[in-house]
Amino acid sequence: MRYTTYIDHGEPRLGVVHNNEVIDLNRAQPHISADLRAALKSGQNLDAAAKAAIASAAPRRKLEDLELAPLLPEPGKIVCLGLNYYDHAKEGGREKPVYPWFFLRCATSLLAHGKAALRPKVSERLDWEAELAVVIGKTAKHCTMENALDAVFGYTVFNDISVRDYQKKTPQWTIGKNFDRTGPLGPTLITADELPPGAVDLRIQARLNGQVMQDANTREMIWGVAETIQLLSECMTLEPGDLIVMGTPAGVGQARTPPVWMKHGDKIEIEIERVGLLRNTIEDEAA
Repeated sequence: MRYTTYIDHGEPRLGVVHNNEVIDLNRAQPHISADLRAALKSGQNLDAAAKAAIASAAPRRKLEDLELAPLLPEPGKIVCLGLNYYDHAKEGGREKPVYPWFFLRCATSLLAHGKAALRPKVSERLDWEAELAVVIGKTAKHCTMENALDAVFGYTVFNDISVRDYQKKTPQWTIGKNFDRTGPLGPTLITADELPPGAVDLRIQARLNGQVMQDANTREMIWGVAETIQLLSECMTLEPGDLIVMGTPAGVGQARTPPVWMKHGDKIEIEIERVGLLRNTIEDEAA
């Protein structure tokens, strides 16, 4: 099953996507929340409701005609991994970390598919990072490798746009990863049952103005989805509507000679096989 969040009369609405058409799930099945996180937290059977909505005569709208919102407009926690591909660690001059480099994002950094990402007026070093994102569907604590994937509701696409000079101002990466409008998320979510366990063996690319800048496969992650959930759940309770962002492969702008930074008017596309294509433009922040 595939879902999206779109804007209708100024409010985000949860939709089920079928044949590139979107059905408002709450209007078709009123017992379902109009918000993805709320629906997951309350344990609603989204897939059963989505199947019923698809089988009904509920109104449909073309996905490409809709204004989208971030898939989870207000996630619970946004936990990100740094240096989670061998080649990306190497291009950054580091060996394989002995433990994942976790950091957090906040909801104010998120951005919808099709919207303009913001290059802040305080920096020109705006970089892309193609990443797989995991949406948690069940409460998880002290998971094992065998049951960790039971907590996954689905997967989507993320661009961990980074302001590199601010990221390097401190050993903690938070400040360079949380500028406004630097976390594109979406455009759709595909449920876990539609993909290989842990979303392995999927091609992942970043394209800047049509040029391929990153081209890798999710099987190259150092810590896969199951192990990441297992490690996180040792210390924190993962909750429905939390987001885990799985790190980026080699090919980022700062590692190039000379470095390549995104600028006003650029188009950045992140595509993950079978998951989706996330597209945004870059816009300079007003002086």
